[in-house]
Amino acid sequence: MSQNAVKSLYLIQVGDMPEYQIPIVCYLLQTDDGKNILIDTGLPEIVPEEASDFKNGKDIIEQLASIGLKTDDIDTVISTHYDIDHAGRHAAFTKAQYIVQRVHHLDSATSPLSAYTRPQWDQPIERIRLVDGDTKLMPGLELIETSGHVPGHQSVLLRLPKLGTILLTIDAVPFAPGFTRDEQDDGSNPNGEAGRASTIKLLDLVEREHIKLVIFGHDMEQWQGLKKLPEYYE
Repeated sequence: MSQNAVKSLYLIQVGDMPEYQIPIVCYLLQTDDGKNILIDTGLPEIVPEEASDFKNGKDIIEQLASIGLKTDDIDTVISTHYDIDHAGRHAAFTKAQYIVQRVHHLDSATSPLSAYTRPQWDQPIERIRLVDGDTKLMPGLELIETSGHVPGHQSVLLRLPKLGTILLTIDAVPFAPGFTRDEQDDGSNPNGEAGRASTIKLLDLVEREHIKLVIFGHDMEQWQGLKKLPEYYE
């Protein structure tokens, strides 16, 4: 009998950036005690003209319905960060608790990058759980603070009963070629130093935890070879 609470992981593509061949994705975790945990919610129902590089596909609500879940069935939304392709449907999940890094939530109050999705993530504070740094949510499910892409970005570490340990890097490492100790900060990203530190942190984690699978946030080549909903990992 597994001591971990997470029993299955679904990978869900809800849109893309066609010009760059980048998938826009969410994840669904199901637990032994029947909880449904959504990681990110994808693009907004209507993508603003300023973000027209993004294209909606089959949205998260429709995807969940295909496996018999309604929005009210989602108990928790792990919000990795509030970018438009990650937090666009948060407000649909009115029964869920949101979990986000405190520094990201506070920074987003003044960040123009989060303005598009503010009506989605700016929920009553009693529904938001603010966490500080690496946080164990339950046996087999941990949040890993990985600032750099944005302050307070978080990745997700989970342990499945059959497959073992999986790391979801999200946007800390969006593409597999960037998951290296050799890449240097070219100075073009003001958060580049923090991003490199987060990459090293995740590389160290992979070695220490003997992680079986690392899923990168927007890597189309990898994505094409992974199981997608209705299939799942367990």
